[in-house]
Amino acid sequence: MDQHKGNLFILSAPSGAGKSSLYKALLKQDERVRISISHTTRSARSGEEHGREYYFSDVETFLDMIAEDAFFEHAQVFDNYYGTSKESIFGMLEEGLDVILEIDWQGARQVRQLYSEAIGIFILPPSLQSLEERLKGRGTDTEEVIQRRMAKAIDEMSHYNEYDFLIINDDFDTALQQMASIFVAMRTKTPVMQQKHDILLNDLLSL
Repeated sequence: MDQHKGNLFILSAPSGAGKSSLYKALLKQDERVRISISHTTRSARSGEEHGREYYFSDVETFLDMIAEDAFFEHAQVFDNYYGTSKESIFGMLEEGLDVILEIDWQGARQVRQLYSEAIGIFILPPSLQSLEERLKGRGTDTEEVIQRRMAKAIDEMSHYNEYDFLIINDDFDTALQQMASIFVAMRTKTPVMQQKHDILLNDLLSL
């Protein structure tokens, strides 16, 4: 697919690595960044709104969208479906916005097959002990669920080398600065600048 005016970023991390806190902080300080809102068939939780956290839909509608090839990537997680709409992503990219897809490594592979220009960032915790402490600190899961999450986290982390950038979230401010720097730097890549400033470049090279 053609290069768009904005950049598409894939952001992955094991649960508890601080991924959500990092991208939410980035959204507050960089007005050119947006987070992709996924479609899901799961029910809305208390405080969630349609079109803010997710686009909530029934299974039949979701399956129709799969049949219409409307998703960038989609997956079934336990009894629910999750997917990223092509239309919403490409619309934001064409506006010159940078879009974050918060997905796992399997979804990342699907996206790269469709859009090779996607930029992958993987967030790691400073240690397994730190990760387990963060999960327990939430106070929302049983010990059994936490251990299941830990096993899944190790599997997830084994795919870090499939990504372009790796951030270790030990000190939050440092990790945020590193992530923000990636976004700024990618906006000045030559193909992006060529498309954005083609008239200027032609003028500079003409006598």
